[in-house]
Amino acid sequence: MIVESIALIIFVVSLGGVLIMLEKKMPALSSLPQNGTTGIKKHKIILDIENKFKDFILFFKNQIFFHKLLSWIKVITLKIETRVDHLLHKIRKKAQKK
Repeated sequence: MIVESIALIIFVVSLGGVLIMLEKKMPALSSLPQNGTTGIKKHKIILDIENKFKDFILFFKNQIFFHKLLSWIKVITLKIETRVDHLLHKIRKKAQKK
């Protein structure tokens, strides 16, 4: 019983101390920005790196990479198909002449 009373007294005193500290720090806490930034400007190099990283993530997130890859494959396929068509046309002309 005595041990529990001592623990309760220590808890109440500690809680009171925390509340007093919080009351003293409340003006300083309310003056801090709400979005989490500290007001320190980041260096231009760091901002550039962050922007490039965001662009890189967005590049893969929107599947732009896959779109460009498939478009490139389509163009190469059409070029090969055109060359094969020209070669076949030449072969048919030669066959007709014979």
